[in-house]
Amino acid sequence: MTRREVREAEQRAAALLAQQQLEQEQAAAAQSPAAPPPQHYPTPEQPAAARPAGPLDAPRRPVYDRGPVQQQAAEQWAAEQQAAAQQAAEQQAAAQQAAAQQAAEQPPQPQQQWQPEQQLGPSETTFRWQLDDPDPSGQPREQQDPLPWNDELQGWSGDPDDESSGRLSRAERRALKREDYDDERSRRRGPWGCLVGLLIVAALGAGAFVFLQDPINSLIERFTPAEDFEGSGTGELVFMIYEGDTGSDIAENLVDEGVTASYDAFYNLLLAQTPEPEFHPGAYRLAEQMSAQAALDALLDPANKLENTFVIQEGMWAKNALAEAAFVTGIPVEELQAAAANPQVYGLPAEATSIEGFLFPATYTVEPNITADALVKMLVDRSFEALDAAGVAPEDRWRTIVKASLIEREAGLRDDYYKVSRVIENRLNPELFDSGLLQFDSTVHYGIGDDSVVTTTDAERADPANPYNTYVHPGLPPGPIGNPGDLAIDAALHPAEGPWLYFVTVDLDTGETVFSATIDEHDAAVERFLAWLEEHPEYGN
Repeated sequence: MTRREVREAEQRAAALLAQQQLEQEQAAAAQSPAAPPPQHYPTPEQPAAARPAGPLDAPRRPVYDRGPVQQQAAEQWAAEQQAAAQQAAEQQAAAQQAAAQQAAEQPPQPQQQWQPEQQLGPSETTFRWQLDDPDPSGQPREQQDPLPWNDELQGWSGDPDDESSGRLSRAERRALKREDYDDERSRRRGPWGCLVGLLIVAALGAGAFVFLQDPINSLIERFTPAEDFEGSGTGELVFMIYEGDTGSDIAENLVDEGVTASYDAFYNLLLAQTPEPEFHPGAYRLAEQMSAQAALDALLDPANKLENTFVIQEGMWAKNALAEAAFVTGIPVEELQAAAANPQVYGLPAEATSIEGFLFPATYTVEPNITADALVKMLVDRSFEALDAAGVAPEDRWRTIVKASLIEREAGLRDDYYKVSRVIENRLNPELFDSGLLQFDSTVHYGIGDDSVVTTTDAERADPANPYNTYVHPGLPPGPIGNPGDLAIDAALHPAEGPWLYFVTVDLDTGETVFSATIDEHDAAVERFLAWLEEHPEYGN
């Protein structure tokens, strides 16, 4: 049994003794009516033996006299203690639950004070309970309030831990409150604690990813093979190696021409060669989508080198095309320039003052002993073949070539060729654009002879002395500004439908171009292009 259960058993025994004592006293009084009842509340004015009994003399709490009656009751209590302990053990669980519930719901009990009883005799002193709220009924509390097994007792057990009758001790109440507080705090902090923990873990993971992303990517790229094609490729193309080209230049040009899949695939293979390979300027017969190893083997094979072969690229200026032909054929460039000085000899329109625009972009292989005049005629005749194939009448050749040369220099992507053609037509239409100014930087560049930059200055755009300055002079420029290919010629003949009046290439690497119908849209696109130039200073300003 617990200490609390022992105290409850003692209290029940004391109550039982008091009840038996009261019954015995009442029986004795009935047998001897003349005998006065025992005086338990004497006053100083009237001794206990002389004052008659009154209705208020009934004790509020039992008095434990040490006489024969108490001895007999003690013996009887000892016999019943075993049964009481057994019954208390059986009801232990229910008693603990009821006690905890009553401790939480029962209002505070009245305070109790100890007071010594008045002297009943010369050598005997007894004690009694006095409550702060005396019972006005005058009846013993045990008769008025029966004590069920699960009720809290009001007597004192003699245990100093029991500070008030029928209540938990202070230590027990503190422990109970602490348990409730801990449980509530655990319930309150549990979900939020998990959420905070997850957020911290997520933040640490995101930070680690940001700081380690570049090293991880570098490590992956280091151990990941470069992208490469397989086999010897398909089709046929002419690949040019120019004087002064390095291994890095050749690797970049192979990717641009669609020969190899990546720069690293060819360049890393080149670095692994011992001894280092030697490349010679000239034209080489290669294929599309070749593996890096196949491309390297083809460039080093003398059988693939095309003698007296050169390439004129789309949009190339005439002076650069003649220099390329002179380099391959061995004909002095001065002889080629002199042969081209009289364009009408080769059938060019009367408006032509040079052969600009009529040196058709293509790959040419010539005889070892070809003359300058024969070479120029071969190039012009190839241009007439392209115009005829496109359905251009001889009287329309001049305007078609001039317009196509503008498209070739301004457009980057295939679809943009036809949109640029439409912008030219819209700007030359007085009903849509009254000034008639094309405002093309490419024409200004051609007039000043500088092809190294992509933009123009305020002074260059305001210079009327430049006849090719389309910021000042309306309409088409006085002549072609390059040599157009088949795509540009077709776009000049078939412009796309649209309201565009402006366009600007915002990314020179990808060729992305923005077409606009209003000046506000165009200004926003120009800001994008200027921002791109700041990030790519290699293109000049």
